[in-house]
Amino acid sequence: MTYCVGLKLDTGLIFMSDTRTNAGVDNVSKFRKLFTWEQKGDRVITIMTAGNLATTQAVISLLEERLKAPADRAPSILDAPTMFQVATLVGRTLRECVAEQTGAGPTSESPFGATLIVGGQIAGQKMCLFMVYPEGNFVEASDETPFFQIGETKYGRPILVRAFDKSMSMESATKLLLLSFDSTLKANLSVGMPLDLHAYRADSLEAGVQRRVEEDDAWYAQLSLDWGNALRSAFDGLPDYTL
Repeated sequence: MTYCVGLKLDTGLIFMSDTRTNAGVDNVSKFRKLFTWEQKGDRVITIMTAGNLATTQAVISLLEERLKAPADRAPSILDAPTMFQVATLVGRTLRECVAEQTGAGPTSESPFGATLIVGGQIAGQKMCLFMVYPEGNFVEASDETPFFQIGETKYGRPILVRAFDKSMSMESATKLLLLSFDSTLKANLSVGMPLDLHAYRADSLEAGVQRRVEEDDAWYAQLSLDWGNALRSAFDGLPDYTL
């Protein structure tokens, strides 16, 4: 399984994903699920992937190939005039890959679908964040829905719903994301470290902080410990229920 989150803040976009994939308890691997492209001064685009690994790898490979292929394969995500057109192109590529793998011939018991988070900014335009569905259609983040999750979403969602504020600092939002992942990691073995992070600052038009949080990261380990202790302390401080 997978867990990926994209947050849209007033000050930027933050993306985080795990790296675990599994095809059963005896077949666990690590694959990157967060990808960023930039043309400094013009655009920054980040994509995160969840779903069938063959499908998501095919989508990323096709997008990469079309950056380098002859002009008759244009437009690429680095040529599309708007982020809406970027999301449209990504959705079309995803639909193409799913259709190809679900065509005639032998099929797998596993579904070939995938879901993507696409975000970024193009010069002269506002930041955008989209969730792209296996059918190729998509929805855009708004003030009412300022973040998207894909993959194993249920364990990390409660803290995001309670604590996320689009006006919070990028540092606070990153800490919140790490706590959301910590809850998911503790509840579901199909999501695993390391975690990949990209923090893009609005209007910078260049890739922001890109970091990998490893299993032995001392700061993350202390955050997890302190959060667990804080939860127990808060629980103990609540009034008891009378039976």
